[in-house]
Amino acid sequence: MAAQKIRYIVSVAFAVLAVGASTGASAQTSILNVSYDVSRELYKDINPAFVANWQAKGNPAVTINQSHGGSSKQVGAVIAGLEADVVTMNQVPDIQKLVQSGLVKADWEKRLPNDAAPYTTTSVFLVRKGNPKNIKDWPDLVRQGVEVIVPNPKTSGNGRYTYLAAWGFAIKNYKSEDSAKEFVKALFKNVPVLDGGGRGATTTFTQRNVGDVLVTFENEAILLDKEVGGDQFDIVYPSLSIDAPAPVTVVDKVVDKKGTRKVATAYLEYLWTPEGQEIIAKHYLRPRNAAVLKKYAKTFPKVNTFSVEKLLGGWEKVQKEQFADGGIYDQIVVKK
Repeated sequence: MAAQKIRYIVSVAFAVLAVGASTGASAQTSILNVSYDVSRELYKDINPAFVANWQAKGNPAVTINQSHGGSSKQVGAVIAGLEADVVTMNQVPDIQKLVQSGLVKADWEKRLPNDAAPYTTTSVFLVRKGNPKNIKDWPDLVRQGVEVIVPNPKTSGNGRYTYLAAWGFAIKNYKSEDSAKEFVKALFKNVPVLDGGGRGATTTFTQRNVGDVLVTFENEAILLDKEVGGDQFDIVYPSLSIDAPAPVTVVDKVVDKKGTRKVATAYLEYLWTPEGQEIIAKHYLRPRNAAVLKKYAKTFPKVNTFSVEKLLGGWEKVQKEQFADGGIYDQIVVKK
C-alpha cells in the first residue's frame, strides 16, 4: 500500500511538471527593447506594426516590452543585469560599452545595413514663439542673458551630441581646440540645469518654462512644435550641426540565453523595411530608404552637418579625450 502511495505521488509530481513545461512552451514570447529617452513615441508605433507583420508570416505571438531613459544610464542598467534582448540607442559608444562587457559581439555594426543605424537625426534649436532672444546660430548660445537647456552629456546621448555639435562648430569656425574649449565652456555657463535625459530637458523647457532655447534632436523639436507646442515654439536650424545616427543591436548574451535571437533579429530588421522606414519618417527621424526620404522631403530640410568620425577623429578618441573622467568635459563644465 505504501509503495502504491509513493508511485501515485511520483506520478502526480511528473504530471505537474509536464503541465508546467507545456504551459511554458505555449506562453507568449516577450522581448525587451531598452532604448533612449525620446524614442518612446516611435516604438509605440513600431511595436504593434512589427507584431502584426511577424504573426502574418505564421510566427507565434510576441510581446515587445520597452524601457526608456538617458542612453548611457540605460546601457549601465543592461550591464548591471537588465535583460535587454535588443538595444536601440542614439550613439555608438553606448553599444561599445556592451561589447566591452561581453554582452554584444564585436561585429554588431556589420550585421545590419548602414552600420546598424536605421535612421539619423541632428541637433537643432527649439526657441520660444517669435524667437524673442533672436537665437539663430551657436554663437547666440554663449551671449549673456541667454539660458540654454540641454541634457547632461555624461548620461544622455542627446546631450553628448549637443556638446559635440557645439565643439565641432567651434573647431570649424575658430580653428583651434583652445578656442573650442573656451566656446563650449561659455555655452555651458549658460545652462542652468542638466537633466539626465532628453525627455527631462524637454519637460524643463516646455512645462517648467525654464530657458530661452532647448537644444535637442530634430525629431523631438518637430514633435513638440507640431503636436505639443502648437503656437508656443519655433525651430531654428544652426548653420552647422552634427549627424546623429541611431545604432541598434541584439544583445547576444541575452538572446542566446533566452532563445529569442530569431525574433529579436527580425524586430531590428523590420526597421529597414519600407513599412518600418515609413513609421520612422512619420516620427520626424530621417530614414535611410531614399524613396521614403524623398516622400518626406518637406519635413527634412537640407542641413549642413559633420560626423564624429570625419571631423572629430571617431568615437573612441572623443570618448577618451572629452568624456572620460577628468577629460575636457569635466574640466570645462563640471568645474565651471
